[in-house]
Amino acid sequence: MDFKSYQTAIRGLLGDKRYEHSLCVSRAAVQLAKLYGADEEKAETAGILHDIMKDLPQQEQVKLMNQYGIQLTEVERNAPKLWHAILGAEYIRRELGVADSEILQAVRYHTTARENMTLLDKTLFIADFISDDRDYPGVEHLRQVAKKSLEDAIIEGIAFTIQDLANLKTPIHPDTIAAYNQAILQNQS
Repeated sequence: MDFKSYQTAIRGLLGDKRYEHSLCVSRAAVQLAKLYGADEEKAETAGILHDIMKDLPQQEQVKLMNQYGIQLTEVERNAPKLWHAILGAEYIRRELGVADSEILQAVRYHTTARENMTLLDKTLFIADFISDDRDYPGVEHLRQVAKKSLEDAIIEGIAFTIQDLANLKTPIHPDTIAAYNQAILQNQS
């Protein structure tokens, strides 16, 4: 499938706001890919597909995860906001025929991050934070950081996620903690 086909595929599954967000993330991912040397086509594809399951009702997400044999950890079962990424990667593999493991992995970890992130993982993770449609407090600062250092943006993005989840008294995925620790330790060396 090509980009237009992916646009058509997500259009039927997403509301207007989420569809526009996906377009914005795709553009941001391409910009970051150009800046840091990631594969632009893969970044564009991962960006357009990253939230493909986000607007699907939770009960439908659970049904599809069961159908696909996806086993959630206890933390994941108690964090429905993560489901769309886990399910999305499997959905695009099975239903859209995406076979590229880098794209599948980037979609899978775009909400949690993970240890040993690839350049594409990092590109999508940050693109989702800084896309043009985002307007949360601190987004302009993160956009500026992302223009100067993808690694610094990763640290700030993960720190933002951890602080937000801690303030909500919500479980924090172990992948997020591992990604943060690795990014901090690598930044110090």
